[in-house]
Amino acid sequence: MNRLPFVAIAILSLAFALSAQSSNAQFQARIQQLNAGKTITLTYDATSQTSKIMAVSENFSKDDTSKAGLLAMNFAIGHIYPGDSMVKSPESFLLTFWVMSKKPRFGANHSMTVALRDEMLVIGSARYAAKPREQMEYLNFEVSRENLSKIANQSDVRIQLGDEEFTLMPSQLKLLADLLVVTEV
Repeated sequence: MNRLPFVAIAILSLAFALSAQSSNAQFQARIQQLNAGKTITLTYDATSQTSKIMAVSENFSKDDTSKAGLLAMNFAIGHIYPGDSMVKSPESFLLTFWVMSKKPRFGANHSMTVALRDEMLVIGSARYAAKPREQMEYLNFEVSRENLSKIANQSDVRIQLGDEEFTLMPSQLKLLADLLVVTEV
């Protein structure tokens, strides 16, 4: 029996599987192409053999933060994955709001909704942590790629964190869109 057809199919299958993944080098090249190196970083930890792509936004507007009784607020969003490549695009991202305030503002209510032009996205309740001595609060959410894409493709997005409202600035929306491009496999 001739094994050549089976070997050829196996080699083609392996080649297809390898071509359907993106390496850290490819992600880094996309970050550079988008000129997003100051806002999106890629790190690899050799000890744990994990990679992390993280985007850090600028602060929300002074008007929004002052209205909410905050000193400042920004967010980071990213994805952690094993190894130095991904075989498929991340289905979800970790989103953390870093809130600086003289006293905790989100301890009692730390849910998040996002108002889009035609839709209201209910993200849910955060994993919440406060460090009052450092005047910091952290609101941690998991956001699906689908919802992140809906948010990034809008021009006017308001988020409700607890009882407070904030407007995502154009630079923050671009950051989210860039992260989606960078992490596409």
